[in-house]
Amino acid sequence: MKFRRKSEPSEAADTTETAEVDGVDAAGSVGGPYDVDDLAANDEVARIDLGSLLVEPVDGLELQLQVDEDTQAVQAVMLTGPEGAVEVRVFAAPRNGDLWSEIRPKIAAEYAQRGGTASTQEGRWGTELVCNLTIRTDDGRTGSQSSRVAGINGGRWMLRATFLGRPAVDADAAQLWESAVEKLVVRRGKEAMPVGAELPFVLPPADNLVVHEH
Repeated sequence: MKFRRKSEPSEAADTTETAEVDGVDAAGSVGGPYDVDDLAANDEVARIDLGSLLVEPVDGLELQLQVDEDTQAVQAVMLTGPEGAVEVRVFAAPRNGDLWSEIRPKIAAEYAQRGGTASTQEGRWGTELVCNLTIRTDDGRTGSQSSRVAGINGGRWMLRATFLGRPAVDADAAQLWESAVEKLVVRRGKEAMPVGAELPFVLPPADNLVVHEH
């Protein structure tokens, strides 16, 4: 995974270490994303610490942060590649609850209000949404924007991954991004939060990031 800050490139060191989480290899194809409390005591995987989310570097993908220029608050976390991206958000949820089933119809309704469509299908983490929205391109033409939204319920959190570009429509192309999502680790924290409240991200040290300021 490449990490840059603004326009100055630098390479992050690759890591081939893996972690055992409840008997499942964190670099494997099943099990994640994980809760930080479930990581093995001897876990030594190098991850980027964004506060409520720990991101393991993945070859071929780049971590990008959308940051408010005035407040320096991280507004969005994305893993991007030449053919697409996945945006990740994390929300507070009831313990052993199913927040994804509750908010999925609301997301579909939002697309309908915007003139788009949203249908369900079974994916890597269960029921997900396949969304299409008609957009106007920069040159004034009309086009279609596809996305695929997956929700993963954790112990007291829910992670929402929105796949864009080819990963939204091509199962083979999506494997790289889905594997990256499976490597994510959520740090929910112990404080009480309203159900559905978004967990905040924080900026890591300045080295080795792409930060887009708004």
